Amino acid sequence: METLLAGLVGLLFAAAIYLMLSGVLVRFVFGFVLIGNAINLLIFAAGRMAHTRPPLIPDGQAALTSPAANALPQALILTAIVIGFAMITFLLVLLYRTYSQTGTLDADDDAFLEETGRVAEACAVDSDAEVGP
Repeated sequence: METLLAGLVGLLFAAAIYLMLSGVLVRFVFGFVLIGNAINLLIFAAGRMAHTRPPLIPDGQAALTSPAANALPQALILTAIVIGFAMITFLLVLLYRTYSQTGTLDADDDAFLEETGRVAEACAVDSDAEVGP
């Protein structure tokens, strides 16, 4: 089972990197989603994949008997899912704002490069301004 999961994680990482390097911003967001899921699966696999060892205390016992599954990776994944949703929402809003400003989501398009160059130029002028006492 771990071998299959390792292969799936590798496949998700490869697809995510391919999408993120394509130059189209929508594909970058899809790649970001894939790489988040790949990382979650990697953390889940680190907590051992034994379904015969639940992380629960059996009835009639006061403490957890060994061996048991580690519940910490599951808690970390739940936190990562919430943070991932927030990041995806931020990226979607950023995509919308970029599209409304440039009219395209292709990073290699001339309109996109012209608009981002103008913004970078304005930022450089602002940073060169002297700060008086």
